[in-house]
Amino acid sequence: MSSTKQATERRRRAARVTGISGAAAFGVALGGSLAGATVFARKVLTPDSRRPDDTVVLAVHDDEVTLQLGPETTVAGRYGLWLDGGSGHARVGDVIRSDEEAGTVVRKLLSVDRGHLAPGPARWNAYYYWDSPARSMDLPSRDVTVESELGPMPAWLLEPERPTGRWAVLVHGRGARREECLRALPTLRRLGYTTLVISYRNDAGAPPAPDGRYNLGLSEWRDVEAAMQYAVQHGAEALVLGGWSMGGAITLQTLNQSRLSDLVEAVFLDSPVVDWGDVLTHHARLRRVPQVFGWMGSLVMGRRATRRLAGVHDPVDVARTNWVARADEIGHRMLIHHSIDDEFVPVGPSIALAAARPDLVTLERWDTARHCKEWNLDPQRWERVLADFLQPGRQQSGAPVGHCS
Repeated sequence: MSSTKQATERRRRAARVTGISGAAAFGVALGGSLAGATVFARKVLTPDSRRPDDTVVLAVHDDEVTLQLGPETTVAGRYGLWLDGGSGHARVGDVIRSDEEAGTVVRKLLSVDRGHLAPGPARWNAYYYWDSPARSMDLPSRDVTVESELGPMPAWLLEPERPTGRWAVLVHGRGARREECLRALPTLRRLGYTTLVISYRNDAGAPPAPDGRYNLGLSEWRDVEAAMQYAVQHGAEALVLGGWSMGGAITLQTLNQSRLSDLVEAVFLDSPVVDWGDVLTHHARLRRVPQVFGWMGSLVMGRRATRRLAGVHDPVDVARTNWVARADEIGHRMLIHHSIDDEFVPVGPSIALAAARPDLVTLERWDTARHCKEWNLDPQRWERVLADFLQPGRQQSGAPVGHCS
């Protein structure tokens, strides 16, 4: 063989080896991305019942409490503190002073509701309230059970002094508790609403989903429909739905899929997930994982061939949760409270939905408030906006987009 032919053959062998190596490297990278996306998807879909302490009480003095400085503890407003693993509770008000160098913040101590407040670990309570309406708000309420397709779901029922036949069904967010919804009760009761504060699949005290996973609203809506059915069976003539965070995503699916949605007069949402794809991309960025994990995670949970990797029984199609893209399917008056400083569910899709459907969607834009904490920052404003939106006789159309404050 001539030297020229030998050189050509060597180049061909080298090209084959390089091609094989490149394919192998691509396969390894793809496998690594798939593994990372699977972990990411499971994290999103798996309920986490652990609620670890996340702050420290440093000192207690008369009507002041000194806490460890952190993103939550420095924001204005009123909040709660779970003590002793949840057996105790205290409520705190606005920041009095803070010291970044010392890493401390002093807040007004409003009350110690149960247990003993002393230096030590605690858990921040964004709900402010800590138990049933009867126990934490001194509002007459009772425990009831909503029968769902999976079994009994506990709920709180609050009746107004003068029932009107209008009912509200309130839906908390992912990994949250029913207490998240209690902030709406005084306004609803004053307006004559009978209110159900519900639980849904995978909540503590409620049956788990068949696969033990969240479905981002794509199955949970059926539990909301069961609560709506309970309301109708007990005299409801018209309904209002309220949802927080993922509870907003669940509510939007309910409106679209429930046979009872024609009974819904209006909807109010706090920091809602309007587009899960946007939220997944945001959390991939927060966790500093490759952006590919976000969209690949959506593919893993949404494809029948790969759904088992995410641990779900049925595919979770994230595209069906994009209500900006599905804006023409919105058919109910809707009030959205959302802060431009929401660190968990970005405000962008809420702004886009309000812009796409100004005839139906009213957006009350906030700043400063963190996720689902608009009420905490300014309860009077939050309650006034909700009351104005729900006032009987209000025009059946959207109001102008709200302002930042």
